[in-house]
Amino acid sequence: MERVLIEDSCIGCGSCVEICPEVFELEGELAVVKGDAELSLDTKIIEAAESCPVEAIIYES
Repeated sequence: MERVLIEDSCIGCGSCVEICPEVFELEGELAVVKGDAELSLDTKIIEAAESCPVEAIIYES
């Protein structure tokens, strides 16, 4: 089962939203995973996780 988590260390920089808006969005000052997120977008999710400056995105496939 695929899962994407955003840890409390998120600083809301928005890089994940720019890379993969199908999965991530900003809610206030923090990134969240959309409720209807397409988690099969492995490549884009991994790219977003790798671009996170505080490594707050966890992707489990």
